Amino acid sequence: MFFIPSELTTFATYLKVMYRNNTCGALRITDSNKEVVLSGWVHKSRDKGFVVWVDLRDRYGITQLVFDQERTSAKLLEKARSLGRESVIRVKGQVIERASKNPNIPTGEIEVLVSELTLLNESLLPPFTIEDETDGGEDIRMKYRYLDIRRNPVKENLVFRHKVSMEVRKYLSNQGFIDVETPYLIKSTPEGARDFLVPSRMNEGQFYALPQSPQTFKQLLMVGGMDKYFQIVKCFRDEDLRADRQPEFTQIDCEMAFVEQEDILNTFEGLTRHLLKEIKGVEVDTFPRITFDDAMKRYGNDKPDIRFGMEFGELNEVAQHKGFNVFNSAELVVGIAVPGAATYTRKEIDALIDWVKRPQVGAKGMVYVKCNEDGSFKSSVDKFYDQEDLANWAKETGAKAGDLICVLSGEVNKTRAQLSALRMELAERLGLRKPNEFAPLWVIDFPLLEHDEETGHYHAMHHPFTSPKPGQLELLDTDPGAVKANAYDLVLNGNEIGGGSIRIHDKETQAIMFKHLGFTEEEAKNQFGFLMDAFQYGAPPHGGIAFGLDRLVAILGGQETIRDFIAFPKNNSGRDVMIDAPATIDSEQLKELHLKLDL
Repeated sequence: MFFIPSELTTFATYLKVMYRNNTCGALRITDSNKEVVLSGWVHKSRDKGFVVWVDLRDRYGITQLVFDQERTSAKLLEKARSLGRESVIRVKGQVIERASKNPNIPTGEIEVLVSELTLLNESLLPPFTIEDETDGGEDIRMKYRYLDIRRNPVKENLVFRHKVSMEVRKYLSNQGFIDVETPYLIKSTPEGARDFLVPSRMNEGQFYALPQSPQTFKQLLMVGGMDKYFQIVKCFRDEDLRADRQPEFTQIDCEMAFVEQEDILNTFEGLTRHLLKEIKGVEVDTFPRITFDDAMKRYGNDKPDIRFGMEFGELNEVAQHKGFNVFNSAELVVGIAVPGAATYTRKEIDALIDWVKRPQVGAKGMVYVKCNEDGSFKSSVDKFYDQEDLANWAKETGAKAGDLICVLSGEVNKTRAQLSALRMELAERLGLRKPNEFAPLWVIDFPLLEHDEETGHYHAMHHPFTSPKPGQLELLDTDPGAVKANAYDLVLNGNEIGGGSIRIHDKETQAIMFKHLGFTEEEAKNQFGFLMDAFQYGAPPHGGIAFGLDRLVAILGGQETIRDFIAFPKNNSGRDVMIDAPATIDSEQLKELHLKLDL
């Protein structure tokens, strides 16, 4: 059959009605007696002999279909009995009121009395049940991810991600940002994590790299006068994977010209407020600011969860020189007050001690003090400390009657990291990390450089394009470790969701930065000459930020596993077990790419 252009509208309408004129989540009691056409997947069926019910599912919901001996032909009834789970069908029928209503679904007051049934595609028996609570383990669900997406939790997570992305686009567009795409095939730069490399067939022996970030391109857009740029963009890092890391991830990448740090912080507080209000219905009044040094001192990490207390109390002055050699020999003695935990039994406390001694945490032990309700104290080191000493510990940690003080000691950075891990574990056990509470804060004044103890060299804590705080450039020559970066991280519920900086925008300062990072002039020119050249043509002051969309969506969704919000994620080994990638390629492809593998 051929359709002339003037008939295209009619044909489109015909196609729509051919498969469905309603979705499986749309029908209500007000649609009674309406003739409808539905298409979807067989969710489940129930055969009572004289009547067969089939739950038909699509993205929008479930509608119950009914076939019975009184109103359905024997042939159609038998056809309904033969339907297997997850087969795709089309039905036509009349909406009627259900005798036994289901208040748990929106369509629970109606059912469709089927008059026509077409099997569009038969399904094999799925390897796991397509239910909210499935019997499929993670490995099997990853292998058959297209089936997993049919389950409501996964489907709803992907819809949720879409809503967050749309709100991001709406807010930034209303603020005057322009969405600009940057290249995926770029030049490899050894700074930072490893690049994924792409061999060039037309340029023998040469390689592209997939971007870890559009960093230099967004800076060039500022040189180009775009003023406000954003992009929701895929980025790639070929790094050793840890739990909940993906080799490809998505950033909300942003840059602004003619701005200082305060402008950036205000703009993206606005974005975060907008998302919390529109997506979660939560109003956030304040975004506290804390310096990197204070964050490390008070919480032991640079992304503190401030939904609960348990701030660190440093105890060197009140715990050392009392005869307890473990503390006397330590660089740092530090503790936290665990609310209401003085009731812990010795068995429970021993379990905590075992927890901090695990290789993943690495503490050698833990000292504890119970703050009794009568104002007295009972500790694991009573031999060395009297009640007045322990009262001083309570004062420094903010402990109250009924609390348990947990104390670790050792080298400063390691001990802070260990106590931070314990703090988060205890908060989890005590139910203090509530997914529907949101506590954002900015961490500012990061060190510009980090010292690598193995090599003795410095490297950029953020990236080599971050500017030092005003007036601190000269310190690079005398005390590089003391230089603070004009950088900032946005933290939400103990997770870094965004980070950025004011950038270097002149060639001379950038050259000084490369020098202190160990680049020779030739290396700097080879890798970043294009950026240095651009700075000579009127580069404006500029800065920006990048949000991790995967992490942000997971936190807003009340979870911390980003894979649940990615349509086709990789596993912990960086493999896509569904399509079996990465995979070998044949010798002809290798030859075309001028590659030879020695196996």
